[in-house]
Amino acid sequence: MPLPWRETWSMAWSALQASRLRSLLTILGIVIGNASVITLVGIGQGAQKLANEQLQSLGANVLFVVPGNDRSRRGGASRPQTLVLEDAEAIASQAPSVRRVAPQISSNRIIQVGGSSLNIPVYGVTPAFLAVRQFDVERGHFITQADLEGNRSVVVLGSALATGLSPNTDLLGQRIRIGNNRFTVIGVMAEKGSFFGENQDEVAYIPLTTMVNRVTGRDPAYGVSLNFISVEARDESKINAASFQITNLLRQRHKIPRFGEDDFIVRTQKEAAAIVTTITGGLTILLGSIGGVSLLVGGVGIMNIMLVAVSERTAEVGLRKALGARRQDVLLQFLIEAAVLAGMGGVVGSGLGLGAVALAAAVTPLPAFVGPGTVLFTVGLSGGIGIFFGVIPARRAAQLDPIVALRRL
Repeated sequence: MPLPWRETWSMAWSALQASRLRSLLTILGIVIGNASVITLVGIGQGAQKLANEQLQSLGANVLFVVPGNDRSRRGGASRPQTLVLEDAEAIASQAPSVRRVAPQISSNRIIQVGGSSLNIPVYGVTPAFLAVRQFDVERGHFITQADLEGNRSVVVLGSALATGLSPNTDLLGQRIRIGNNRFTVIGVMAEKGSFFGENQDEVAYIPLTTMVNRVTGRDPAYGVSLNFISVEARDESKINAASFQITNLLRQRHKIPRFGEDDFIVRTQKEAAAIVTTITGGLTILLGSIGGVSLLVGGVGIMNIMLVAVSERTAEVGLRKALGARRQDVLLQFLIEAAVLAGMGGVVGSGLGLGAVALAAAVTPLPAFVGPGTVLFTVGLSGGIGIFFGVIPARRAAQLDPIVALRRL
């Protein structure tokens, strides 16, 4: 008769308690592996969530037009200057599905206030930027059409930039220096966060015309070259139509032949989100795989310890088999021991991993998190690894000849 489950479990638990230190050291490998998986997957999922939140904050009916194409960007060369201000104006006037267009020039410059100076991105923009990108002004006002037409030396500061330049003084209405020019601060933006790796709260905004005439200058070959064009479609249902119209319009303006390659890229918010999800999803899998290697190492540790235990408990196994225990009973006991070690390590490691994820979410901008499904899967995987690597020692114990084993008494 096979031994009852309760008795087999009791014997397995008693064997683990008899060698507590060895059991704890064996569990440690699984704890480290499980905590690594939970932590790394949580960070990867947090990065994916952060990227998606940033894209969604732009609105569902926003498109992005950038110079160059995927091939030129993969080549590692600087992005070609293939978009000009006239392109943005043509999109605004000739694309029926487009509501607003916000051209943009970007350049890093030194900003000085008193003895403080910072090297930060300066954006040359138009008044449409505020509505298209869904930004808000906290104090003062944004760039107006009069500022744009008059080439006025006015600037709007990001919230973090205003604080960094003058922690104790409100810069609204004050004069600051950008490069060799003086500008009057007319507004401070509300907090926005990062977008594609650039902190939007550490940026200065000036009229696009002022940017061209006093900061960057005109390109002799291209005129007013743009780094970026943000486009707002009339509504979400017009996104595809707007993308089609922009593509056709720019191909005509740039005189691209019928089967020629575009020298620009038009991305919708959904396409950008899909790309980001693919990248961050791959990152999450990579990070989880790195943690999984630690779990495998822990499983090998369980196998080694169980093999040692089998050799040390040969007499015990022989005595049990002499008293009527079958191979299945011995096999089951050793498998239970391996599964308990791995399962306990999985539970403790998951707790440590969840703590590390919560700490990362608390001290960094990354909204790291792990779903309950991931935790249950990881704990189950730990137990499965314990059983998998416990099979060889368990089979060796079950195949011991009781007569040979009893000689060890």
